Amino acid sequence: LGVSPFRLRQGVVDRLLQAQAILQHHHPEWRFAVFDAWRPVAVQAFMVNHVIQEECQRRGVDPSQDSPGRREAILAVERFWAPPSESADTPPPHSTGGAVDLTLADAQGLEVPMGGAIDAIGPISEPLHYAALAQQRPDGQEARWNQRRLALTGAMQAVGFAQHPNEWWHFSWGDQL
Repeated sequence: LGVSPFRLRQGVVDRLLQAQAILQHHHPEWRFAVFDAWRPVAVQAFMVNHVIQEECQRRGVDPSQDSPGRREAILAVERFWAPPSESADTPPPHSTGGAVDLTLADAQGLEVPMGGAIDAIGPISEPLHYAALAQQRPDGQEARWNQRRLALTGAMQAVGFAQHPNEWWHFSWGDQL
């Protein structure tokens, strides 16, 4: 049997349950849906390389050739993915059991639209990506996405989680963030 990718440190689980209670106090129609949690460094390395390959393909860049386009793709990926380090000083947050990627789900367990996919590479993933549009169009879809992101962030930060500055879905406790 493999090891569950949903393992977390007990302090993280305790805080996640507290954040869930806060979320449901303000939004009883929502709950957390965990997308990803613990991953070993080897899996982190595989995922980083895989995402670099995907980003190169998306940009029409040959991932096997050192080029400005490949270097730009790598820089874009590095805004979101921690390097697969074995160093005790710089472990990837997910490899410590201290990070969780999550979204909101409705009462039926269906994902609530957040205005961007988990693990998307680009500005759409930034937590406040829709804030300006939400102010311009308070009745628009962007305002709903912004409100949902703020609800998720608020519940998580209320119990001490830190949010990755480029990812609306990534929160950690007890790591370098």
